[in-house]
Amino acid sequence: MKKLLLILLALMPMGVFAEGLNGANTSWILTSTALVLFMTLPGLALFYGGLVRTKNILSVLMQCFAIAGLVSILWLVAGYSIAFADGNAYFGDLSKFMLSGITEDTLSGDIPESLFALFQMTFAIITPALIIGGFAERMKFSAVLLFSAIWLIVVYAPITHWVWGGGWLGEMGILDFAGGIVVHITAGVAALVAAIVLGPRNGFPDKPMPPHNMTMTITGAAMLWVGWFGFNGGSALAANGDAAMAMLVTHISAAAGAMTWMFYEWIKYGKPTALGAVTGMVAGLGTITPASGFVGPAGGLVIGIVAGIVCFNAVILIKQKWKIDDSLDVFPVHGVGGVLGTLMVAVFASSELGIFSGQGLAEGMTIMSQLEVQAIGIVATIVYTAIATYLILKVVGMITGLRVSAEEEQQGLDIISHEERGYDL
Repeated sequence: MKKLLLILLALMPMGVFAEGLNGANTSWILTSTALVLFMTLPGLALFYGGLVRTKNILSVLMQCFAIAGLVSILWLVAGYSIAFADGNAYFGDLSKFMLSGITEDTLSGDIPESLFALFQMTFAIITPALIIGGFAERMKFSAVLLFSAIWLIVVYAPITHWVWGGGWLGEMGILDFAGGIVVHITAGVAALVAAIVLGPRNGFPDKPMPPHNMTMTITGAAMLWVGWFGFNGGSALAANGDAAMAMLVTHISAAAGAMTWMFYEWIKYGKPTALGAVTGMVAGLGTITPASGFVGPAGGLVIGIVAGIVCFNAVILIKQKWKIDDSLDVFPVHGVGGVLGTLMVAVFASSELGIFSGQGLAEGMTIMSQLEVQAIGIVATIVYTAIATYLILKVVGMITGLRVSAEEEQQGLDIISHEERGYDL
């Protein structure tokens, strides 16, 4: 009898125990949540940390770590509610303040809402963490924290609501599977604005400022590549073919971006560099993000190749032509990549492109009509993010000041901000 009972229990669907809950989907999003947090800690922290100078390594690690803690608390208090609670077309209300009403049994679709909130929290963490690459090596730690806190509530959470929370862009039918608009365009534009407002690091562009530890950077980049499977694959919110295809095209685009950048650099400058390969990989990952759940493998290949070429030239334009010190190339890689991917999904999502076809556009949509919706979303996000970021920086500047002094910058943020050294050899 006991044996028969065990067999019956094994054959029973999960819904018998928790009606509506899908155990397989829940398991996958639990895993994806860990992978996305892994992207920031330690992935992005190490990737950025290796790119700055020795005297600022600890400041970058600390900023990533502190943002993870700060954003987690703010997401609990109000961020999740503004992003995903019912409200109007632009902002969610505060009905989910402090995650009110969410219990062990509350579902979002067929996964626990607590898990959905946590999964989205990891997206909220990495977005302001990406921005620090725009002002690395020169912003006060107090200013970093205050800016990140206000920016999350004023910029990130509302735009998340626009796209994923039932807001006006979602109602228009915009395609952003995993955050081309929500994460990459917002972070890229904010980093560019911050770089302009703060001004360049002392000595830029005449003084060489090479990465101090490429081993660390490549290690962090590898972690980002792995973690991105959770970022894009997890955004299917299910353990199904959509998640699998999103992971496949993500990997293909990352590989294509890395190889394209590497060979482009090899042809242009005579030697391929590790920095170029990993930067191309990140460009491929950022560019495929909005398209990952809608395009096929051949489309992912094209998107990765285009990302490698366009983002490579965007870095040259920003740094060498315009002489804007976006220290770690956040805008040309993430911002430009996010725009590219958000536009290209309108093409490669089509089911009428032969081998380059995707999963098909929404009923009634054509490539041109979808491009129009995508363009509206891009322009609105850029304008709102740029204006809001500029105003936030001005407010933060009045409260804490934005930038360390020239003498403090020369000494390095590790000692100035934290009275510690990243290395004591």
